[in-house]
Amino acid sequence: MILVPAFIYLLKLDNTKARGTSVFCILPMVVTSGIFYYKENYIEWNIAIFCAIGGAIGGYIRSEIVKKITRKSFENCFYDIFSLCVI
Repeated sequence: MILVPAFIYLLKLDNTKARGTSVFCILPMVVTSGIFYYKENYIEWNIAIFCAIGGAIGGYIRSEIVKKITRKSFENCFYDIFSLCVI
């Protein structure tokens, strides 16, 4: 929630590069945490696999949509969602 706007406004990246960079920044943390939870047997595999498939499909669809929206549309969408979260 913070990385993408920071990359756009502070580092002047376009929205697609900002999203890609933020996903790549989060990836090491997710892998490390996943290994810990796997070793401790904290994963409910039936649910995890279902959610992983949905996440992969959703990530692909989202990446295709992001390619097609303008920076202004992205900013408006971000402000709307952020406003809803604040309320």
